[in-house]
Amino acid sequence: MKFITTEAFGKRGETGEKQVWEAVKRVFTPRECVVYWRYPIFSQVGKARQEPDILIVDRELGLIVIEVKSISIEQIINIVGHCWQVQNFYTQTIRPYEQAENQLFSLLEFSDREPSLHRQVTARALVALPQITQIKWQKRSLDRLPSCPSILFLEHLNTSDLLLKQIQETTPLINGKILKREQWKLLLTRLGGAPIFQKSAKNSRGATPDTLTISPPPVGSRGWAILEAKKQPLLLNPLTETNFKQIPPGCQRIRGMAGSGKTTLLCQKAAYMHLEHPEWDIALVFFSRSLYQKILGQLDFWLYHLSDGEVEYTPHHPKLKVVHAWGGKNQAGLYSTICQAARIDPLKVDRNQQRQPQEDLALACRDLLKNNQIKQIFDVIFIDEAQELLVKDELKFDNQQPFYALAYQALRPVNPQEPERKRLIWADDVMQSWEIGKTATASELFGDRYGQLVSGTYDEGIRKTLFLHHSHRTPEPIIVAAQAIAMGLARSQGSISGMIHPQDWMAIGYQIQGNFLQRLPPASPHPILELSKSLPSTTLKEPLLEFTTYITRQSELTALAANIFHNIHQEGIKPSQQILVIILGSYFEAAKLETEVANFLISQGIDIFIPGTNNRNILQPEPQQRDPNKFWYSGAITISRIRRAKGNEADIVYVVGCDLIARQESALRLRHQLFIALTRTRGWVKLSGIGENRFYKEIGEVIASQGKYPVPQHPLKHYFTATETGEILQRYAAGDRNFAGVDLRGMQLAGVNLSGANLIGAMFNSADLSNSQLDGAKLVIADLTAANLTGASLKKAKLVGAILHQANLTDADLSYADLTDVDLQDVDLSLCSHCAGSKLSRI
Repeated sequence: MKFITTEAFGKRGETGEKQVWEAVKRVFTPRECVVYWRYPIFSQVGKARQEPDILIVDRELGLIVIEVKSISIEQIINIVGHCWQVQNFYTQTIRPYEQAENQLFSLLEFSDREPSLHRQVTARALVALPQITQIKWQKRSLDRLPSCPSILFLEHLNTSDLLLKQIQETTPLINGKILKREQWKLLLTRLGGAPIFQKSAKNSRGATPDTLTISPPPVGSRGWAILEAKKQPLLLNPLTETNFKQIPPGCQRIRGMAGSGKTTLLCQKAAYMHLEHPEWDIALVFFSRSLYQKILGQLDFWLYHLSDGEVEYTPHHPKLKVVHAWGGKNQAGLYSTICQAARIDPLKVDRNQQRQPQEDLALACRDLLKNNQIKQIFDVIFIDEAQELLVKDELKFDNQQPFYALAYQALRPVNPQEPERKRLIWADDVMQSWEIGKTATASELFGDRYGQLVSGTYDEGIRKTLFLHHSHRTPEPIIVAAQAIAMGLARSQGSISGMIHPQDWMAIGYQIQGNFLQRLPPASPHPILELSKSLPSTTLKEPLLEFTTYITRQSELTALAANIFHNIHQEGIKPSQQILVIILGSYFEAAKLETEVANFLISQGIDIFIPGTNNRNILQPEPQQRDPNKFWYSGAITISRIRRAKGNEADIVYVVGCDLIARQESALRLRHQLFIALTRTRGWVKLSGIGENRFYKEIGEVIASQGKYPVPQHPLKHYFTATETGEILQRYAAGDRNFAGVDLRGMQLAGVNLSGANLIGAMFNSADLSNSQLDGAKLVIADLTAANLTGASLKKAKLVGAILHQANLTDADLSYADLTDVDLQDVDLSLCSHCAGSKLSRI
């Protein structure tokens, strides 16, 4: 069972819909089903859009559309056929059953396109009248009308058995069958918004397919495996569907590992919101210009797919903009677009200064914010690669990250009555924000005042922070190795970075067992790994991750050329988008090695492409030969340094120059490069370097470890978090005590120390606070309904007006706590270990 609300309730006229929604949730919770509030059926922008108020997809009962009308019996003047004449309503005539019927047939069109589902799905349409009782309806003799539809009256909504019975007894428009397991999965996939197969029939924009040198690739080869993996049905993860179909009524943060689908989710959400609200001004923003091809292709794909082929992305779309963070001479960016709206000339990059591009951008944003009134020109702004836009504290504007402050000010409020509530949605990588030691938390972006901006949930369970736990791109053995190398988990001198809290380790896939970290099994198998299990002895049995050292650079590059030649000519792998060569090292070392690798491959007859140029085999481009948006070129192998490789991916990745990392293996930023390089792959990685180094031994141990490492010993050079709980505790450890209004409903907080914290108005409903330290905490009017406070220490805590309804206070210490006007309904204070000196008055 799963319930998906695409937007939070609260608009005028939705009270009745919410009443029906809650009744449906009660009835269908134990059933095998998915239920939507406002499931969208998109058509071309400008045409009427059909949107069932409530859609139930039930394995036994099939499709059920419920059209809700919140009208009283007095508002109904007359009913002729399917047309109802009404008064004191937004319109004079309504056709509720006809609406539900049309929506239902549109949905059946989706399912009937699959041969195994054609005419197999039962379908019913009903009207819900939450303000009318069945008795009042009958007194008007409306039940005797030949066109009277099946109706859910107030009595049905108040009694679960009656509601289910009424639905079951409604005559189906299509009399199907109880779906078999595979049919059920297929129906959910079709309605959920996922393509049936991983590759759409529609090519991604900007991607010119290479011609295979051998067709088809030999069975069991990597080329064959790549094609087979794309044929696998892409069953939409239920959580993913919920994430992209829900429109948050405010800010939202998306966190995840490399390859977990952050960029895809942003593109899905942007496409979905544009189709749902074509009148909105939406911007999809990113930092690396080399991602233009990828993001345009993804956005185009999801618009096309979600609209069932009716809507495509067009460049320079007036309502849906895909823009680089800064912008260039001939290409708009978010910063330059905001400048244009303010009639200000945008600043340019000062290439004479020794600054990073994001630092120049921050200075430009800061200047604009200081000297100009920012116009509100967008309804939603999505920001990918959020960590790439962070700068040091000395470059901030009013204690805020300048780029984010500018984006926030350029947004219109969701609700004019709440001017600070705006839809800024950003995605950041858990393990790719180490270079300046910052992560894209709300307090980092907007200051401590907004520390709780993306904590907890909005109405109807729309989470303010989404965490994508698993990498769908990179096979599990490579992800594990990348994490271990990046953190130095197998380093003989001790780990370099890591986490403090067990829940953070759990979030990235590890469980603490004694003194060791043990990798947990992945949630879903990678298609390449599954294919390798199904075959006898073939090339797929070779390791997904290989590390080889060579005596000289010449021998390393000779092996690289031979491997690429074999991939192309023996395994049928395409040069572009399926093979990627990544160069490691600091700026000047990597630039030199990039040129060396490119020249060698060209000399061996292999065409190459350097991102930022506009043609193959260009190493030193003239101004007219530059194209900063281009990362791939048909028929050529892309050779890239780390910065441009971020966000891109390929089936086979060659990582060259490991020796340039080994020389400074304690440098976090260089280990970070290896993490990025290894996680660019969808299948295989060959890592290489020259000479001898103890770092090479560490890499070998990581590959052989199978995901078991010693728990890092503190202190470490760098700590990072992967959960809301971890971030709050990290802020607390740094001296922050202001967590007023924080939303931690249902969170696992066992054993946390928040003594003396300002938790006024905090929400801890159903949270696990067992054995926590809350001495002296200000929990005034906090909601601790059904919280587990077993063994918690609340000495001298201020709980004035707090709600402890059904809280478990077994062995809790409430010595000298202020419990004035506390709601202690269904709470047994006698179970507390200490209550001496506490000030108690119940409400």
